[in-house]
Amino acid sequence: MYNDDLECIPLHQFTEQAYLDYAMSVILDRALPHVGDGLKPVQRRIVYAMSELGLKSSNKYKKSARTVGDVLGKFHPHGDSACYEAMVLMAQSFSYRYPLIDGQGNWGSPDDPKSFAAMRYTEARLSPYTDLLLSELPQGTVDWQPNFDGTLEEPKLLPARLPNILLNGSSGIAVGMATDIPPHNLKEVVAACIHLLKNPKATVAELCSHLPGPDYPTEAEIITSSHELLKIYETGNGSLRMRACYTKEEGNIIITALPYQASGAKIIAQIATQMTTKKLPMVEDIRDESDHENPVRLVIEPRSNRINIEEVMAHLFATTDLERSYRVNMNIIGLDYRPQVKNLKTLLQEWLTYREQTVRRRLEYRLHKITQRLPILEGLLIALHNLNTVIAIIREQDEPKPMLMKKLALSEFQAEAILELRLRSLAKLEELKIRNEQKDLLKEQTNLEKLLGSDKELKKLLTKELQTEAELYGDSRRSPLVQRAQAQALNESVLLPTEPITVILSLKGWIRAAKGHDIDPTALNYRAGDSFVDACQGRSHQQVILLDATGRSYSTPAHTLPSARSFGEPLTSRFSPANTIDFTAVLLGEPDTRCLLASSTGYGFITSLEDMYTKNKAGKAVLTLPTGAHNLPPLLIQPEQDHYLVITSAGYMGIIPLTELPQLSKGKGIKLLNIPSKSQESIIHLATLNLSDNITLYSGKRQLQLKERDRDFYLIERGRRGNKLPRGFQNIDHLEITAPKK
Repeated sequence: MYNDDLECIPLHQFTEQAYLDYAMSVILDRALPHVGDGLKPVQRRIVYAMSELGLKSSNKYKKSARTVGDVLGKFHPHGDSACYEAMVLMAQSFSYRYPLIDGQGNWGSPDDPKSFAAMRYTEARLSPYTDLLLSELPQGTVDWQPNFDGTLEEPKLLPARLPNILLNGSSGIAVGMATDIPPHNLKEVVAACIHLLKNPKATVAELCSHLPGPDYPTEAEIITSSHELLKIYETGNGSLRMRACYTKEEGNIIITALPYQASGAKIIAQIATQMTTKKLPMVEDIRDESDHENPVRLVIEPRSNRINIEEVMAHLFATTDLERSYRVNMNIIGLDYRPQVKNLKTLLQEWLTYREQTVRRRLEYRLHKITQRLPILEGLLIALHNLNTVIAIIREQDEPKPMLMKKLALSEFQAEAILELRLRSLAKLEELKIRNEQKDLLKEQTNLEKLLGSDKELKKLLTKELQTEAELYGDSRRSPLVQRAQAQALNESVLLPTEPITVILSLKGWIRAAKGHDIDPTALNYRAGDSFVDACQGRSHQQVILLDATGRSYSTPAHTLPSARSFGEPLTSRFSPANTIDFTAVLLGEPDTRCLLASSTGYGFITSLEDMYTKNKAGKAVLTLPTGAHNLPPLLIQPEQDHYLVITSAGYMGIIPLTELPQLSKGKGIKLLNIPSKSQESIIHLATLNLSDNITLYSGKRQLQLKERDRDFYLIERGRRGNKLPRGFQNIDHLEITAPKK
């Protein structure tokens, strides 16, 4: 049945309102700090509850469980573990720039901030710094609100004497928004506040001359440029980077400071992982020598004294937590109780407004107390001057207050004060004390009225108080601001060990690598139906280049190839050729090594190995083959080689300078020598050489060693036809080129 007492609303409307209520609760009452005292509600309640327990910095420690119990039972009905974690964070000197709690026991370590002991084991009291938040609390400076069950009252905010929102920073995740405010140096923040008080129209850039950047509770360097930091303070968001500090000691690298919230144990694990995976061959060992005297001392031992330490550290900065990035998002609850991302000037202006309101309320509260006290002192003087009358009235009257008011023309408060007066206060010396107090209060009253009546005088007081706090609680900057070049990780080829290897390619397209250069590839075992095709020698840090029958190149790191102890692996598992392709050659060398590519029809060009590199699994078109042509084995050009030798199927030979060939990244090339266009002639032999090398031609069982005058006979320009080989040597089986004997 339909119930008239029930309110029916659409489901989407109910869920939308419920979620909005939840979101606002998280934003305003849990996750974001207030600009006034820089605290979230749980932090504010912990500090206030500890002050109510009498846990000032000068008093004894008390069990943390007692504090957490009071906070939960009186002000913050949430989980005890979350409350205790918030309390722990405020006690960690490596988490807070100016800790709010002085802890005794295990409160965690920089390596593992969550390694703190249970609250039944630890003890705590407030740190001296919290006096900045609590000292003015009883002086009518803040508004109060009922606690969650209405049985007690708690302060809405704490009367912070300094902008704690910047000094300790804050971080939190709300619904649809978050906050990340870095900590800052107290003296620098005070200097910026005073400058803004004196120059309300000051720009963010002018404020940054006093407050150049954050100051974390670590000696690591802030390497973000001043220009980027200024942009962060102008917009209220951005990111900055911190880098570990290191020194050199007896050839070792000593890391002396880590970035904020970086774990030394994690960094050691990161470096050790690179060492075990052979990605950091220049490091021999890493160890942790941290102790009480040296809280951070990580020792990195290079493999030799020839290692470039700066390059190693740049690589580690780029690949480990020795350099970290920190997000900045100055999203806070303002004086209007609305969350907003504020720039530096807006934030300081709002806090100064809050501070001015707090100081004004403190002065008004004190003036009110003086205003109440002066008439009482005046009444006490009247009583002392009419002491016999007062005594007689008190002795004879059942209700002396009305009679005192009537006889001595006193107010109700004055009469009440006289009746509460102790007998020993009636001595003559007391009159002097009262008159001195009256004199002092009148002087203080005049001063207070002057301060409250002049904005200029009030600002002078604010400035003086800020300077006093800076002298009491200020310290030197811990995180130096340093301009550093961006860290770059070392190229993988530099990091890998440079071992000599031989790469072997088989007929069926299987590839493998053997250590050393003394391997006989033909003597290795091959799969059934497979055999040797090509091999090359090089180093393990180089790129292997494969050429197929269509003139496309493929590349892969040499160190990733399987061992020659096995049959290897098929190239089709690494590459995706368009069709079933025959791989014809394999190359290995430094990127700038030159290579001569040519087709059987007599076209060719010079290229570099780097031009044949590709990440494309389908390969890269390098040598364009004319119709009916096939590619000749590629030739690596040695630095001392300056000519190439070419022999055609018609028995023509030419020795031509390499300088006459173009260097291209890809293409068909140009004619290596002049071959008639309509003939079926093709190139059968191609080699590179130095003009002084010995050349031996083999035809069947006969051999011909070319003498110097013979070499000169075949030395031609590239566009020439070449010269006919002697009769009997027009069908060359193979040729041999050797360096001359010294």
